[in-house]
Amino acid sequence: MTPFLIVIIALTLIFDYINGFHDAANSIATVVSTKVLTPFQAVLWAAFFNFVALYIFTDFNVASTISKTVHQEFITLPVIFSGVLAAILWNLVTWWYGIPSSSSHTLIGGFAGAAIAHAGFGSVNADVVIKTASFIFLAPLVGMIMAFIMSIWFLNSFRNG
Repeated sequence: MTPFLIVIIALTLIFDYINGFHDAANSIATVVSTKVLTPFQAVLWAAFFNFVALYIFTDFNVASTISKTVHQEFITLPVIFSGVLAAILWNLVTWWYGIPSSSSHTLIGGFAGAAIAHAGFGSVNADVVIKTASFIFLAPLVGMIMAFIMSIWFLNSFRNG
């Protein structure tokens, strides 16, 4: 194994560690700060549902999507290194300033940016990037619509009954 490959493997492990505390802060901070759950309960709750999600959501393969961001012929060690390093830095910046962000989307953006810098826009699988970017905007909109519908339904059920 080359030393550069060992550095990349170490960086991916660092990214995974940062991803853990970055996403834990996003998912746990709200329920703890609003006193819905204690910190211990929130950690147990998050750990349980992360474990269960692995078996329930088998069709949503995040790793597969990330691996399809860059066309295979343009994936090189420097592209992987740059993409992971960019994702680590962005995760740390958003964590430090308390900006909620997705580590998976950060990794997709890091790889896409590194590939574009390496070989131009043709190196990126535009379909994957457009699909991912569209859901960044659609997910909150769908959540808002669902919350609105559920609120009306709950209000009507309590009024009628």
